[in-house]
Amino acid sequence: MRRLFLFVLPLILALLGAAGAPAAHAQARELPDFADLVEKVSPAVVNIRTTARLPAGQAGALPQLPEGLQDNEQLQEFLRRFFPPRQPGQGPRGRGEEIPRGVGSGFIISADGYLITNHHVVDGADEIYVTLADKREFKGRLIGSDRRTDVALVRVDVTGLPIVNIGDSTRLRVGEWVIAIGSPFGLDNTVTAGIVSAKGRDTGDYLPFIQTDAAVNPGNSGGPLLNTRGLVIGMNSQIYSRTGGYMGISFAIPIDEVMRVVEQLKATGRVVRGRIGVGIAEVTKDFAEPLGLPRTAGALVRNVESGGPAERGGLEPGDIILRFDGKPIDKASDLPRMVGSTRPGSKVAIQVWRKGSLRDLQVTVAEMEPERSARTRGQQGGEPAPSAKGNPLGLAVTDLSEERRAQLGIRHGVLVEVAEGAAARAGLRQGDILLSLDNQDLTSARRFLELSGKLDAKRTHVVLVRRGDSAAFVPIKPGE
Repeated sequence: MRRLFLFVLPLILALLGAAGAPAAHAQARELPDFADLVEKVSPAVVNIRTTARLPAGQAGALPQLPEGLQDNEQLQEFLRRFFPPRQPGQGPRGRGEEIPRGVGSGFIISADGYLITNHHVVDGADEIYVTLADKREFKGRLIGSDRRTDVALVRVDVTGLPIVNIGDSTRLRVGEWVIAIGSPFGLDNTVTAGIVSAKGRDTGDYLPFIQTDAAVNPGNSGGPLLNTRGLVIGMNSQIYSRTGGYMGISFAIPIDEVMRVVEQLKATGRVVRGRIGVGIAEVTKDFAEPLGLPRTAGALVRNVESGGPAERGGLEPGDIILRFDGKPIDKASDLPRMVGSTRPGSKVAIQVWRKGSLRDLQVTVAEMEPERSARTRGQQGGEPAPSAKGNPLGLAVTDLSEERRAQLGIRHGVLVEVAEGAAARAGLRQGDILLSLDNQDLTSARRFLELSGKLDAKRTHVVLVRRGDSAAFVPIKPGE
């Protein structure tokens, strides 16, 4: 029996090995091979570079880096190598001369020259240059741009272009393979791969971002995020970084959201959004249970604009909005998205929790005040932008008009025009409204300058920031 066992055992092992080989081979075949996909899509991905016209007295200026990256020494060194300053004897740069400003990516959505990129790639540029995969370069024309969603529509005067195929980001699953194509640091047609790490990340007013671990760096902004079928399911927009470079987390705007914005930009050059005139906050379990809420959800109404749609509809401070137009509000950030995507003039049912019971109200949605058009700086008449130089927080602010304060339902506050350095690292950006600094009300831009001029650079300071319909305290460390 022992001899028989020793004879049979190798045969059994051989049979098991033969049975397992096809399975292992099949598993190996399932590993993604992006080569064919990249070859098909790359011709529709473009490099975008922008330039600024040099004002007098700014010879030898380096290209302007995106917010939060101006202090990154590695990026500054990279730019010095690619855009060296003029040497002695070459003569000064002339007023009006173009200098490089920044680089980004984009992708073509129609054969007659329409392409998409990020708002922050083209914002403030005097000229936009689009380079195709075949190295042809064209001057781009900005059709429209939306800061709130960071989407811009550009057109080049050429036909017969290759295009991408648009997918459905609502069907995206966490764990799916994705690839990003773009121009990190100006390096054209760079391909990186990863998986979807999460969906619905709240990093913006109106966008639930797709989080991935595909490597994305400055210059990738505006490029496509694709699934394994070669369909665009997102537009690369942001990274989480403490250094200015990739750290394993990147964010893309879902393509469904992008295309909704693009349709409006193509039709009218701007985006129309709804508003109801409330300031909101997150509902936490600390007060959900004492208020008798069945679960921790909804948006807490902190203030109601006087004479606004919400007040006319019967909303009061302290209400908790649980449903908007029949859709549940799971977290406070859901409400601005829902309201913003509602056509102005629509009558919408709102369900609120008030004093231990449900109430059904009806509100007529108004139109959100349009933003200043995101045209190029040359189209804005060449007015100089406010400067944050010398401010320890890295902020430049302007006064809010009485009309604007009334619309927002606030008594005081200043508008952020420039956020860089410490402020940018803390997450502040252009368009934010500062209500207070270290618990001191900001009644004017002059008051802000007075207070910020007395700050201790070694201490952490706190600003109350309003963005969209919500407000939050943000710590800023000037010395970092």
